[in-house]
Amino acid sequence: MENPSAFILLALRLVMALALYAFLGWAFLALWRDLKLQAESAAKQRAPALHAALVGNGAGEPLRFTTPEVTIGRHPSCEWIFADETVSSRHARLSFRRDQWWLEDLGSRNGTFLNGEALSAPVVLTDLDEVRCGQVSFTIAFEDQDKEQT
Repeated sequence: MENPSAFILLALRLVMALALYAFLGWAFLALWRDLKLQAESAAKQRAPALHAALVGNGAGEPLRFTTPEVTIGRHPSCEWIFADETVSSRHARLSFRRDQWWLEDLGSRNGTFLNGEALSAPVVLTDLDEVRCGQVSFTIAFEDQDKEQT
């Protein structure tokens, strides 16, 4: 006759293995739910609308951008396209990160200027800043979050 304690030991091992796998399954499910919640939360956080209006004799209707990144240049892949030859094909980038709008030069030939100062690194924009890309100037304005939600 076989030893009954061997069967009891085998049963305990199986119960422990099942408990361990159940715990790991529960932990992975909790992590997956948390990551899903964070992804949904991040998707809901939108960049506040950005208004840009040309300055001078090229002035027209202000443009409104709601994407978190706006590339400025002559290339058709840019979000804001200028036909001016002083603007590089991919001249500058406006991007929303860390709850602020940033402006950076993308290695343009004629430079990017913020309020008359040449850019050498990305800078934070403030309301009604004047930006110049080559010979094209425009003003940046931020839309009020309260106004955007109504």
